[in-house]
Amino acid sequence: MKYESINTVVQLEQFCDEIAAFDRIGFDTEFVSEDTYRPLLCLIQVVAGDRLAIIDPMTVEDTRPFWDLLTEPGRTVIAHAAREEARFCFRFTGKPIAGLFDTQLAAGFVGIEFPASLGTLVQRLVGKTLPKGETRTNWVRRPLTADQITYALHDVTDLFEMHDQLSSMAKKLNRAGWLDEETGIFQQKVMDGETRENWRRVSGASGLNPRQLEAVRQIWLWREERAKELDRLPKRILRDDLLVELARKGSSDVQRIRGIRGMERRGFNDQYDAIAAAVQRSLDTPDADLPRRPRGTRRAVSPMLSQFLSTSIACISRQHKLAPSIVGNADDVRELLGYELDRRDNDAEPSLLKGWRGEIVGKTFRRILAGELAIRVADVNETQPLEFIEAANG
Repeated sequence: MKYESINTVVQLEQFCDEIAAFDRIGFDTEFVSEDTYRPLLCLIQVVAGDRLAIIDPMTVEDTRPFWDLLTEPGRTVIAHAAREEARFCFRFTGKPIAGLFDTQLAAGFVGIEFPASLGTLVQRLVGKTLPKGETRTNWVRRPLTADQITYALHDVTDLFEMHDQLSSMAKKLNRAGWLDEETGIFQQKVMDGETRENWRRVSGASGLNPRQLEAVRQIWLWREERAKELDRLPKRILRDDLLVELARKGSSDVQRIRGIRGMERRGFNDQYDAIAAAVQRSLDTPDADLPRRPRGTRRAVSPMLSQFLSTSIACISRQHKLAPSIVGNADDVRELLGYELDRRDNDAEPSLLKGWRGEIVGKTFRRILAGELAIRVADVNETQPLEFIEAANG
């Protein structure tokens, strides 16, 4: 397989200048994320026109010229399951990928399974089978073998043909606008995840009181800074269960902190004072500034109705040739029902009432709740055999 090997910043800048005129660029990345605070970028594979290239971030000191290119509007950038790619772009530039076309996301909008692997889509759309021999490759090690490079390049060689087919299918179904909307939502979530404090995701913190939640937040902030400093995964700095136990105890006394089982290990020897300071900050926080506990389940929401509407999403999806997992889940349904049946001050509009979801799900659910739609068995041989019909009057 003929390709260009880019190993210096000068080569990268020249390559980016030369492909900037193309109206389509396809790319993929290889990375490792097992041990570092953020995934370590190890390889970038690029296809543009008839050019195929490997960019080696382990030798190119600064890959930003490539990411800057991807943020420039005026072209389509094709990738598959591009969450990490979007994260890399935001990390290097502070911007989203312009004109992103995610083949995995597009497949879900034209009735193909979601999330589908690249191999599944290539097989279905192109009729090829991708090699699997390097799925466990350590992409950090150099030099890379010819088999490793070939394996990596196969991730981009079919992107243009997949884009041709998927974009054509989306246009025929009038889904191109929906796909653009969802791509924007997807990239915004990625950027929010990179900048927002995610301390509420600490496992086991849901039952804590406001003061303890503030302790979780302060210890989480310490853990994040420590993880960045050491370039390690945060949970390898301090496990969630220990973080929650520290918050439950609510003590800034170093001896009490040391007395928690699991906190006596050697790795904390020089950090007890920092952890104690984090706990003390939570104790000093005024009551008015403490985080609020998440609201409990609304009594007005019937579990049976919630379950029925959750199942109904598959029905609606089948009728619209959409992958149900893209449309919404049980949590989204509960959010909508709470909003419709037991709305509270400052409730945000549910996702199922916004944009394209509002058009196909929100309006349908509102008509179901109003008794205007009924359900019937349309085809017992279908995976999703049900459909909604107009309810009979009287």
